[in-house]
Amino acid sequence: PNVARMKMLGATVVPAESGSKTLKDATNEAIRDWINNPTDTHYIIGSVVGPHPYPDMVARFQSVISEEVKKQLLEKEGRENPDYVVACVGGGSNAAGIYYHYLDTPEVGIIAVEAAGKGIHSGESAATSALGKEGIIHGSKTLLMQTDDGQITEPYSISAGLDYPGVGPMHAHLFRSGRGEFISITDADAMQAGLELCKLEGIIPAIESSHALAIFEERKFKKDDVVVVNLSGRGDKDLSTFIDYFKLA
Repeated sequence: PNVARMKMLGATVVPAESGSKTLKDATNEAIRDWINNPTDTHYIIGSVVGPHPYPDMVARFQSVISEEVKKQLLEKEGRENPDYVVACVGGGSNAAGIYYHYLDTPEVGIIAVEAAGKGIHSGESAATSALGKEGIIHGSKTLLMQTDDGQITEPYSISAGLDYPGVGPMHAHLFRSGRGEFISITDADAMQAGLELCKLEGIIPAIESSHALAIFEERKFKKDDVVVVNLSGRGDKDLSTFIDYFKLA
C-alpha cells in the first residue's frame, strides 16, 4: 500500500533487487545512486541511520513527537514528564523522536523495543542489542549484527520496518551507556499485542508499533506509573500480514 500510494502521488519507485531486498539493501541502492549521480540527485532518509548529519537531522525533525507528548501530558496529567517512554526500534526514527526531549531527564525511563523475530537465538531475528557488536554501516559507527570477520548478517522480522541489522548511533549510545533499557519481542507476541489494541481501542497499529505494545506482558510497571507508548504508524500497510497471520480472510 505504501508503494502504491507513492506511485499515485507521482513518485518513481525503484525496487531493490540486491541482497535480501529489505531496508538495508534499499538504503544501499539509494546511497549508490546518489554517489553516481551527484549533480542532479540528493539523498534523504527517514530514519536515524546513515552518515552524519542524517541521524542528527532526523532526530531533530522527529522531536516534534516528544514536544507533543509534553503538551498532552501537561493537559491530561498535570505533568510534562512520564515515568517511561516506550518505542519500537529498527533504525529508530520514531524512537529518537519520542526520546528526544527526555534524553537529559534521568527520571524518565527510556525503553527501546526490538524485533526478536522467531527468537533471539533462532537465526531469524533483528535484536541488535542482543546480537550486535560495534561496526560500520551506511557511514555510521553503531551496533551491528555481523559475523566474526565483520560481514553483515541478514536480520529478520515479520515487520519490514524493523528488519534492519543495526540501530541508529544514538540508540547504540543509549544501550552502551545504560540510559536506555532494551527489550526484544517475538513476531508472535507482537502480532497478539497488535490484535489486542484493535479490540480494546479500535486502533489498528503498524506491526512495528505492536512490538512496543507487547512489552506489557514482559515488563512490570507500578499501578500509578505514567507510561507513554509511541505508535509509529497505522496498520493499513500491514493489513495483508495481519490477514494472513490470523487467517482473517
